[in-house]
Amino acid sequence: MLSLKRGRHGRAVVQGSSSSYLARRMNQLMSRILSFSLCFVVSVHFGIGEAHQIQTPPPEQTQEGQPEQPVFRTGINFVRVDVIVTDDDDNPVTDLTIEDFEVFEDGDLQTVETLQFFEISGTQSSSEPPREIRSVYDEEVEANRPDVRLFAFFMDDYHVRRGAGLRIIEPLVNFIRNDLSPSDLIAVMYPLTPLTDVRMTRNHEAIIDAIEKFRGRKYDHEPRNGFEFRYASASAETVERIRNEVSLTALRALMTRLGGLREGRKSVILVSEGYTNIVPPQLRNPIASEFDDPRQRNPFISSGDPRESARRMMADVSIRSDLERVFDTANRNNTSIYALDPRGLASFEFDIDSGVGLTDDSNMLQSTMATLRDLAETTDGRAIVNRNDPTDGLRQAVRDSSAYYLLGYTSNDTPTDGRFHEIRVRVKRRGLDVRARKGYWALSQEDLERLEAPAPAAAPSDVDLALRVLEARRNATQIQTWIGAAKGNNGLSRMTFVWRPIPRVPGRAPVDVSGVEVVARDEGGTVFFEGLVPAETTIASQSDLSPSKEKQVHLPIVAFDVEPGLLRLDLSIQGADGRVLDNDVQTFTVPDFTEMAIALSSAMVFRASNAYEMRQLRTQSGAVPEIGREFRRGDQLLIRFETYALGEASPSVEAALLNRAGDVMAKLPVVLPSAGGDFYELGLPLANLAPGEYLVELTASVGLEPVRQLIAFRVTS
Repeated sequence: MLSLKRGRHGRAVVQGSSSSYLARRMNQLMSRILSFSLCFVVSVHFGIGEAHQIQTPPPEQTQEGQPEQPVFRTGINFVRVDVIVTDDDDNPVTDLTIEDFEVFEDGDLQTVETLQFFEISGTQSSSEPPREIRSVYDEEVEANRPDVRLFAFFMDDYHVRRGAGLRIIEPLVNFIRNDLSPSDLIAVMYPLTPLTDVRMTRNHEAIIDAIEKFRGRKYDHEPRNGFEFRYASASAETVERIRNEVSLTALRALMTRLGGLREGRKSVILVSEGYTNIVPPQLRNPIASEFDDPRQRNPFISSGDPRESARRMMADVSIRSDLERVFDTANRNNTSIYALDPRGLASFEFDIDSGVGLTDDSNMLQSTMATLRDLAETTDGRAIVNRNDPTDGLRQAVRDSSAYYLLGYTSNDTPTDGRFHEIRVRVKRRGLDVRARKGYWALSQEDLERLEAPAPAAAPSDVDLALRVLEARRNATQIQTWIGAAKGNNGLSRMTFVWRPIPRVPGRAPVDVSGVEVVARDEGGTVFFEGLVPAETTIASQSDLSPSKEKQVHLPIVAFDVEPGLLRLDLSIQGADGRVLDNDVQTFTVPDFTEMAIALSSAMVFRASNAYEMRQLRTQSGAVPEIGREFRRGDQLLIRFETYALGEASPSVEAALLNRAGDVMAKLPVVLPSAGGDFYELGLPLANLAPGEYLVELTASVGLEPVRQLIAFRVTS
């Protein structure tokens, strides 16, 4: 059980939790997030405005002689740092007072103003089961409870060999099941996991399921997704540097995510064999995804070469720079890293068949292991290295999060220089081991300006964007256009441009447009298409083969191939008398369908007024897509699109009808392409829909990589 009681000398001791705690935290949540999540929260927490003390609310009338409860405030120069104090047997010391601590910032003694001691047993504060996390709100509320511990597992498959990865699964699973409390919030993240998919949860079995799928891929350069296919032809050194950047950037993002949940201590279990920016010469393949060259596997190929020594020195400097950014992020977000080396008690870094010499092998093993120690020690964590059984090291992470002091002081120098300031914490009692952050990064003037500036408007969701495009079509003044992208030949993308005059509006003079001059070029000026797209016309022509007259129809549509990237369309709208009515410039980002693991072409929408027209549309391959997105209830829509996947993968395709809030109203049946056909089709009669705005959602997935496209339209009476 955990509560917070008033201790002597201004000491607050957490031992249980009151029944009113959750309601009080819910009322404080929004103001607390605004004042703290935007600040740089480190070992050390900065805030603007009033800080909320984590303790049970006092009774309305204080008993006579009882001292007032301490107020823990924060400000621009108010610094908080968590401190772990243990005895010789590594047991936490729980009876220290505010007078027992001394804090030095850059060698200058500071005055400790506040002190809290947190002791978390992991047991529930009530007989009710732990609250399930069903929303972001639940996550934020529960993460801010003082009786809840936060753990995140970062499974760095890019830096773990397959065998070592398989060996470490069982200890991690046992740790979650046997050592973590049901009330603990945990999460798991891989280097390529989107940050939006990382959620703290109490469903520990779901995390175990994700960990059991862990497969190490160190030095396995076979591409497995669209992102990796982009650099599949790069050298092994380039691929390893990219993987380092991806992993360390993802680790920093994870710690930033945890820092936004609460001020208190958070722990990241980093499963990795360490980091280096150098590849042994025996493994430096010119193309990483191809087989190794056996001629390179000479253990003496770099022996005594001064160039290799210089290369190693530069690699050490660069990886140190990369790690310093991780240290900075961890300190800013009060997150400790427990670096777990799955190699166990390792004697060698490489297998014998790799051909790496013993000296190079030993240097690589020691340097990668040193990076794990640095990550742990600099962030007030522990390095779980050189041990075949990591259980004790993992349990240490639980003990560290279960008993610690949180002290606060106002810096004497009031720094706002944006620099790192060293912190040393001492206790006056002898024979105790004190662990605390190495320091903090002060806010700079630019940081203060950003904090005081109004919050930027939230980015619109894809539903809002689709509805905005619908409104923009309605407000067009001369013509309406539709531009779609599909996969072309020889690595190009096929663009289709269609236009029509705006519909006749009562009381407004009709717009007489004869054609649109189109120039399509990339950002470098290369022209892919230039020409006039005339309005739809029907003329009579005399065939040479038949005396009968035929009707020839010119449709306002053109298709051309472009290279993926930024595309600019210059449109010149011409009137019937030859005058230029208006000019317009439209820009698009053309996707590279050859590099995407799964993709959808731009969906084409066709309108039919009755069943006969719908049958005609289904049998026609050259019909012009509907440009407008405003339909009557008597209309029927036919939607066609293509899907693309790498290799021989067969995507799973689904469709749904959404309301303007993005909620699913109904699933729509999708017709698979016929033999020799390329298009998926779905029909949508509008008779059952009330007037309003709707969206059709198209999704395609291969494995765990779904893509989505939204088509907004309006139904009138």
